Amino acid sequence: MVKKTSLFCCQECKTTYTKWQGKCDSCQAWNSIVEITSPYNTQKGLAAKPAQPIEFVSLAGSSENAERISCGISEFDRVVGGGLTQGSAILVGGDPGIGKSTILLQIAAAISAHSTCAYVSGEESVQQVTTRAKRLGLSMTPVQLASANNIRDIAAALDVPTPPRLVIVDSIQTMYLEDLESAPGSVSQVRACADALIRLAKMRGFIVVLVGHVTKEGTIAGPRILEHMVDTVLYFEGERGHQFRLLRATKNRFGPTDEIGVFEMTGAGLKQVENPSILFLAERHNDVAGAAVFAGIEGTRPVLVEIQALVGTSTLGTPRRAVLGWDTNRLAMVLAVLETRCGLNFAGRDVYLNVAGGLKITEPAADLAVASALVSAILDQPLEADTVIFGEIGLAGEIRSVGNNELRLKEAAKLGFKKVWLPTGKSAEKAKRVNGDLSPIDTRCIQKLNEILRFFTSTGTNVLDRKGTTR
Repeated sequence: MVKKTSLFCCQECKTTYTKWQGKCDSCQAWNSIVEITSPYNTQKGLAAKPAQPIEFVSLAGSSENAERISCGISEFDRVVGGGLTQGSAILVGGDPGIGKSTILLQIAAAISAHSTCAYVSGEESVQQVTTRAKRLGLSMTPVQLASANNIRDIAAALDVPTPPRLVIVDSIQTMYLEDLESAPGSVSQVRACADALIRLAKMRGFIVVLVGHVTKEGTIAGPRILEHMVDTVLYFEGERGHQFRLLRATKNRFGPTDEIGVFEMTGAGLKQVENPSILFLAERHNDVAGAAVFAGIEGTRPVLVEIQALVGTSTLGTPRRAVLGWDTNRLAMVLAVLETRCGLNFAGRDVYLNVAGGLKITEPAADLAVASALVSAILDQPLEADTVIFGEIGLAGEIRSVGNNELRLKEAAKLGFKKVWLPTGKSAEKAKRVNGDLSPIDTRCIQKLNEILRFFTSTGTNVLDRKGTTR
């Protein structure tokens, strides 16, 4: 049922009000305001427009592809699907100090070399932004800079026949619409301000990038509808103690999702890392127990990363399970399978798991690498240095196949790895094809999880008994 809204209209000048008053402020007439009823809700926004019939087109649409603009940073172009799409809305979120404003200022400077670009800051003054631009060496680029919070004023500057090709608003939580009584950052303000900017971007055809604050849980602050309104949602990830920053696409209407771009934080800003596998493995030690190299896939990119495990005697009634960069619930499952199917005893032991480099792994293909690192840690025996591992573990102890095996194996061969532990079946057949194209890789097909125990010792299960397991 449509909610009816009561309005009050002056019979002399037709000015409308939300409540009755004795004198009209426009024509100064007394007792001329009467109540009228509207069958529709009044929509607060930049301007009221008369209703117009919509037009329908076929699914074939236009034969022209959407125009993309390269931002000059290949890692960012990879994440958004090959460049910024004209008329699109992008939301960038991340922890404070992770580098959101820095990377967007670098992108604005790169695009301003061939297209007009506007940077609107609601958190910093013009002087603060120019100071950062000087530190990054970007002060001479023709970026149009402004400091404003009123969406009506910002829209008036952008609602022109030739607006800037790229508009960056930092951040959406600091913007406000004066028609609303709530404070900036509230649900209604964030929704209304984002809607006004996105509608204007669609109408005028420019690209709008909104910076969003995040909550302590790591999600975008404000209404969840904000992520539904935009075309692309990007998250900046990374630990403050690491120099690496990961830009991940969780939603993308114009490209693949779960794609990542790797950047390195330096004094001169964020620098892109074209081959992150080399940097993730740069400080790896080959003779340390509890370390395994996982061949993962992030979007369409293969990434080799080291998984580290540490198992020690616990002095607590409930042993600790500390995880960085992986799912805690999945670690509990792997530990349960190792105890039940392999006879290893983790009771009374603290378990620490870390993904080196600050990368967050979400795919289940890391199960076998995590299990191998845990077995190596509890047996105090290092894995072979030139071995990469991937595979999913089932509750019955079986090793299941995963996708994109050829990309994983090619990346491993390119970095000089000679051995791979992988599931049986189609994975082994694809490994043979890779061996024909690149340097040979010794494939060790694993069907059951307990089969990895034979790779650690030549004396069977004696070492298991010596280490205090129940097998």
